[in-house]
Amino acid sequence: MHYDPVKNVFAGILRSVPASRVAFYKLLDIMFLRSWYVRRELKALRRKFGIGQMSILDAGSGYGQYTYFMAKNMKPAIIDAIDVKEDWVSDCKEFFASKNYANVTFSIGDLTKLHVENRYDLIVCVDVMEHIVEDEQVFANYAKALRKGGFVVINTPSIYGGSDVHDDDDESFIGEHARDGYSHTDLEEKLGKQGLKTYQYKYTYGFWGDKAWRLGIKYPIMLANISKLLILVLPFYFLVTFLFTFIMMEIDYRSKNKVGSGINFIAVKE
Repeated sequence: MHYDPVKNVFAGILRSVPASRVAFYKLLDIMFLRSWYVRRELKALRRKFGIGQMSILDAGSGYGQYTYFMAKNMKPAIIDAIDVKEDWVSDCKEFFASKNYANVTFSIGDLTKLHVENRYDLIVCVDVMEHIVEDEQVFANYAKALRKGGFVVINTPSIYGGSDVHDDDDESFIGEHARDGYSHTDLEEKLGKQGLKTYQYKYTYGFWGDKAWRLGIKYPIMLANISKLLILVLPFYFLVTFLFTFIMMEIDYRSKNKVGSGINFIAVKE
């Protein structure tokens, strides 16, 4: 199964109807539990930094969802957003320019070739590292790019059911993934080699979150992969399933998961 064809369909819709982009961001924030966790941690880090201006890198910005959130909620901040997809970057440039976000810049960039030093107070990397084979090179680049006292927030599938892999015989549900996921010890070791110390971590998508993901995300994507025409059926599908999905997400968000199919990991450069 592949995410990218479905994601590209939505990107095309946003390109055709730019006015729908803010509504689409809000929909992503509601439907994806990872966004609940990421936004909570970003708000906490903004409070930790106090009133000073932050320099932020959105590493793998995608649709621009988290860039938009940070531009509105992490002030004062200067935000660089990079992604490898030229058309997505172009769309975001046009949208953010229309909203007069002068503190935000978008550019095409490969995280394995990120060459900046001591520039950022915060690097945000949401569901990106599982797509990159040379992950340790990227972590080394993050360490160089961070200022002393700066943080990196990594949200990714975990080895505990991430990518819908539960045993050695399973294959990743997502065809674009370079790995099934990380454990907190994996991230501690790989980031620790680069001088980044664990600040905190939380497993996400525990028992209830995993069920919510299946009902709210996996099954709709499976339908969309069968035929793009079935995307037209999704509003009716969500009308029936959304309340159940939302309740299960809320339970997960308020739980202390010992393990989960996702992990939210924060490291600091001392």
